[in-house]
Amino acid sequence: MKEADYYISNPDGTVVCMLCPHQCKINEDICGRCRSRMNRGGHLYSLAYAHICAMHVDPVEKKPLLHFLPGETCFSLASAGCNLSCLNCQNWSVSQVSPVDIPSQTLLPEDCARLAKKYGCRAVAYTYTEPLTYLEYVRDCASACQEAGLKNILVTAGYVNEKPLRDLLPFIDAVNIDLKSFSDEAYRKVCRARLQPVLDTMLRMHEAGVWIEITRLLIPGIHDREEDIRVMSHWLVEYGLADNPLHISRFFPRYKMQEVEATPLSSLVSARRIAQEEGMRFVYIGNTSLADAEDTHCPDCGNLLVKREGYTVLSEGFSGGCPVCGAKIPGVWTF
Repeated sequence: MKEADYYISNPDGTVVCMLCPHQCKINEDICGRCRSRMNRGGHLYSLAYAHICAMHVDPVEKKPLLHFLPGETCFSLASAGCNLSCLNCQNWSVSQVSPVDIPSQTLLPEDCARLAKKYGCRAVAYTYTEPLTYLEYVRDCASACQEAGLKNILVTAGYVNEKPLRDLLPFIDAVNIDLKSFSDEAYRKVCRARLQPVLDTMLRMHEAGVWIEITRLLIPGIHDREEDIRVMSHWLVEYGLADNPLHISRFFPRYKMQEVEATPLSSLVSARRIAQEEGMRFVYIGNTSLADAEDTHCPDCGNLLVKREGYTVLSEGFSGGCPVCGAKIPGVWTF
């Protein structure tokens, strides 16, 4: 265990974790809602620090990031735990448990950078669970990776307080943020969380110059209302995120939502149309095999810029400018 940052010790031996908006008040030998931060003797410790439950080499496109170093690979890692309790979680076997309850291996920050380089990766991704619950480890790894010339990618639901986030952002190059819904009621019902802190996180990331892509899962009957998509897209445009890719993602029955059907393809196509109508310039459809669902086109002239099939980039060499009309395509296309 490593002592955590961002907490308050109380005279009665309890601690208040200040990492995320839950601000759990935690008794002795108990963890907060994320299951990875424990009170020991009136001090808060991270059970997740350097305890890794998953490591893989992934295409950057799997995060998903489509305007960030296409065709490159990233060294992906995770520790257990999450501060959301999504009923539809696809990684529930590692996100909804404590790091001490599942097999793990030790990976120190300096070893993270070393392994990423060994496997030929140009970036490291903190992903699969909720990396913000082990923010201290992510920050230390990202610092070591930055010094080694690697990029850092964060895949997150964005449920974090301002101070910890601002401490982390100088080390982060790109983020895919999982925007569950644009309804606070749906956030509370499905995730046991709130919407506004996630929106605040997105704006702080944008302000800090981090490249942002947004994933929006459509759960039939819960997260797929047309008005919800329209209001979300309008907000993204209003706050300067029109050029940031929006990934409309297909839901499949998972975890505690086994009875809900998969998202109809027609709903995904409709959501993309609505987002485009509201001014989002790069809208992709994920978790499907629909033709052209994740190809990048110039929003000005329609020219095909990057062709993809699954996680494979079929047309390489794009450097950020449309060769037909000269439009600059936002993103990070080369090192």
